Amino acid sequence: MKNKHIKQSMPSVIVRNEELLENASLKIEAITDNIIRIHTIPNDKDYSYVSFALDDSLEAKGQFSVSQYNSTITATTDSITVKIKETLEIDIYDKDGNLLCADCKPARQEIDKYTQAEIEQLKQEGHMPDTLDTSFKYKVTKRIIGNEAFYGLGDKTGFLNKRGYEYIMWNSDNPEPHVENTTFSALYKSVPFFIVHHENCTYGIFLDNTYKTYFDLGCLDAGSYSFAVTNGELNYYFIYGKNIKEVIKGYTSLTGRSPLPQLWTLGYHQSRWSYMSDEEVLEVANNFENYNVPCDAIHLDIDYMDQFKVFTSDKERFSDLKQLSSKLDERGIKLVTIIDPGVKAQDGYYIYDEGIAGNHFAKAKDGSVYHNAVWPGDAVFPDFTSFDTRSWWADKTKYLTDNGISGIWNDMNEPASFNGPFPDDVVFAGDGKARLHNEIHNVYGHLMSKATYDGLKKNSQKRPFVITRACYSGSQKYTTVWTGDNQSIWTHLKLAIPQLLNLGLSGLPFAGVDIGGFGANTTPELLSRWIEACCFSPLFRNHSAKLTRRQEPWAFDEATLNIYRKYVKLHYKFIPYLYDLCYEESLTGIPILRPLVMEYENDKNVINCNDEYLVGSSILVAPITDQGAVARSVYLPQGIWIDYNSGKRIKGGRYILYKAPIDVCPIFIKGGSILPVYPDIPNLSHENTQRLIVEFYPSDDTENFNNKTNKSCYYMHYQDNGTDFKYQAGEYNLYKFSFSSNRPNGLKAELTKNGYKNKYKHISAVIK
Repeated sequence: MKNKHIKQSMPSVIVRNEELLENASLKIEAITDNIIRIHTIPNDKDYSYVSFALDDSLEAKGQFSVSQYNSTITATTDSITVKIKETLEIDIYDKDGNLLCADCKPARQEIDKYTQAEIEQLKQEGHMPDTLDTSFKYKVTKRIIGNEAFYGLGDKTGFLNKRGYEYIMWNSDNPEPHVENTTFSALYKSVPFFIVHHENCTYGIFLDNTYKTYFDLGCLDAGSYSFAVTNGELNYYFIYGKNIKEVIKGYTSLTGRSPLPQLWTLGYHQSRWSYMSDEEVLEVANNFENYNVPCDAIHLDIDYMDQFKVFTSDKERFSDLKQLSSKLDERGIKLVTIIDPGVKAQDGYYIYDEGIAGNHFAKAKDGSVYHNAVWPGDAVFPDFTSFDTRSWWADKTKYLTDNGISGIWNDMNEPASFNGPFPDDVVFAGDGKARLHNEIHNVYGHLMSKATYDGLKKNSQKRPFVITRACYSGSQKYTTVWTGDNQSIWTHLKLAIPQLLNLGLSGLPFAGVDIGGFGANTTPELLSRWIEACCFSPLFRNHSAKLTRRQEPWAFDEATLNIYRKYVKLHYKFIPYLYDLCYEESLTGIPILRPLVMEYENDKNVINCNDEYLVGSSILVAPITDQGAVARSVYLPQGIWIDYNSGKRIKGGRYILYKAPIDVCPIFIKGGSILPVYPDIPNLSHENTQRLIVEFYPSDDTENFNNKTNKSCYYMHYQDNGTDFKYQAGEYNLYKFSFSSNRPNGLKAELTKNGYKNKYKHISAVIK
């Protein structure tokens, strides 16, 4: 760089330093005024980068005002200033000159002290995971300026605030109980996005690299955080925002937002590995009706298939899937089936034969079809990097939709395998550019979800319902997620809250956990506290494993059944509110379940709040997650909060001691809130959702609610057919609800958007 002063406007800046980047350049692009892309460009003329997270080609729409003085280039947008030093270190400031983010020299890593032989010894002894790499192609280290908190990274276990921990992004089917934090823990999902928040600024970092990546958030060096890639190019986005919500909006503007779901998918789902026959499934459905527990879906695990072959069914146990689906539909219950990517390698099996003929399977390095083992035994694996293969797989979902299946649950798509992990050099030919497994591994489940979504959309003409275990950034466009194989232990109940919150902060709002725990045996107390803790979870599913006790609510004593019924019904009551939050998320990316810090960023008491959450901005839930506890400390932020259980109004900004016997979950409504709810209904069939109740929770008592604070209170409610895509053509309604003591029932309901003909048959009001 020469000693000169220049000024010009441009969307990007390219910097070269052959000593630091021998065969590449560093490019800094203004994607918007708030989003900066920083990435290496190899000198190879044939290089082209394709993002699996971003569907559309990305153009730099922002504009830099660029100047250079001495050895520093300064690039400024209307929001931030980027200073690039000759050492390629980058500092970023806000428009007032406050330092937001600064590169620094990396501290010596602990692992650098060991020889390769010692590392292999540690791995052999089990003290170091096989997923650990000891060398990085690129590593970025940034200063921890003060009291930063770190949020996101998907559903990694541990606390809400990830500061002080390190993580690997390498999708892994880890059968061991997932604990608070395991060094270099790798789980099912790779979501390489995190939010940095402190009192002076908030920003996000999205590392869009699908190879194995590493994150150290102040673990080995308390004064810095870092992220590193093992292969491919350095490619990350700096996303600036005035608050956490703005950062999430920016991130989801890149990677996409969850589309509106079908309404029934917000209902209760019952699952088991496995329901073994159509008679057993019908018995389960009948029991939901007999015990007056609402239910909208029953899931079939792998045993419904013929020898675990995808897109088949076992005719002895499930003689007629279509008839079973029809019988369930008469009860208002949908049938959801699992599929895995592993295709049984068997001549004469139509999926295998078609896949071989169509060249749809991944290859070994010698060009032969790659084989491993999963549930069906010897298996081959679709190459989902290929458009033709995804289209072929999408077409195969017609077998399920023709049999009345309403949703597809993708499992084992890390991809999991029984005969050791896939070698790094398994080849995915894709569409003209072959890629190796070490690049595709983390997006395999993502691409499978896309294929499944496209198939359901084409074959059902409804909004697809897909669940996946493995995913990558951007998967929210195609699928819901659950946190995988948890255990029936109190620790996993406790971890569920920060896991769900960080998934939402990572752009994956439609998420859930296996209520009651998947592995081991739950207890009546644990199941009761679990259904209470997750009563507002968007994906609301109970699932359990073979050789564990049954977890249907009637499998326990009457007291447990009553508690379970109470909180399932509570979930159904608030589904109109949850659906509104889904609508909001589809437009903004703001999640449904929110950590308190999202709404109260300046409150130091909520920075590390792991055991409470908000539903939207109006409902606060503080569940009991300790065995034997019948009371807990609850922090209520500033404002007036109405105790949902007693109706008592409580001034916030303080901790309270709340008594919560086994049948009570502490729930609070923010004063001034208006909430749409359903009456008591058995499921979300159309005929059950035609009546709406609008509840108002004044900040003051009900006889005095027309004060200045409450006068400005209103609520926008969304309504459509809850099934297909007609809303995209304007077939939906928007209601504006407000309250005044001058009206007979207090409620004023204005139809501000009138596009859906099947309006509510009745809207009533309740003032709490």
